[in-house]
Amino acid sequence: MHTDINEAILRIYCEDRPGIIAEVTSFILDHGGNILDLDQHTDSDNRKFFMRVSWDLNNFGIPREEIGSTFNTMVAGTYSMNWDLSFSDKPPRIALFVSKQLHCLFDILGRWKTKEWMVDIPLIISNHEDAREIAEKFGIEYQCLPITKENKAEQEAAQIELLKEHNIELIVLARYMQILSPSFIDAYRNNIINIHHSFLPAFPGARPYHSAYERGVKIIGATSHYVTEDLDEGPIIEQDIVPVTHRDSIQDLIRKGRDLETLVLSRAVWKHIQRKTLVTANRTIIFN
Repeated sequence: MHTDINEAILRIYCEDRPGIIAEVTSFILDHGGNILDLDQHTDSDNRKFFMRVSWDLNNFGIPREEIGSTFNTMVAGTYSMNWDLSFSDKPPRIALFVSKQLHCLFDILGRWKTKEWMVDIPLIISNHEDAREIAEKFGIEYQCLPITKENKAEQEAAQIELLKEHNIELIVLARYMQILSPSFIDAYRNNIINIHHSFLPAFPGARPYHSAYERGVKIIGATSHYVTEDLDEGPIIEQDIVPVTHRDSIQDLIRKGRDLETLVLSRAVWKHIQRKTLVTANRTIIFN
């Protein structure tokens, strides 16, 4: 996004047909819009079309509250488009979920506090008390909801109420070591981002660094993905790796991996809040 410009961001996916780009850009230009960014992808195998376009709202001829309905009538209906529209001056509202390991939490809060990310973070939820002091120092509401097998449904219901109360749009699992229920995931489909401490699909589940050490791998990685009902198998947003050797202990792998986890998770969240991701089946389209 161009932070000094009030812009509209439109994401589209539909069946591929000739003329889609021309229709969308003509809609913008004919109403006085100046296109700032445009990226598109065609999945030829499945005949699917994906597009992200943003434009300057200054001098745009349609009131912003009418842009969506007008676009739907003039363009989207003709092409049976799936689409969403957002505006750069409306910061996404994010809730952070965390357990005991706090490195990803610190990284995200730093990017928010220094205004690298123009977002609102009104809520941190945890199943432990470890991060309460951090939340208080940053002036963020902190809710500790310990989870057991017996109270999981009740606690998740309480979490959902908190998320609704704070109008949360995106949930970031910053090393939150609990498995979310299918009903919770469905309530925020494609709006829950997790960080897993391995280069998926290798070493899913618990203790991936120990598994990597035992296997004698020469690289370790981190993967950030949207959460689905299948553990560590959701659509991948961002991945990266770092080399390791036979000289590295398990603790060395964990130390190197933590640095990677913070970077990979932050890159994934950045792409999401910039509206540069689209989920298709179990894959993501990542726009430039």
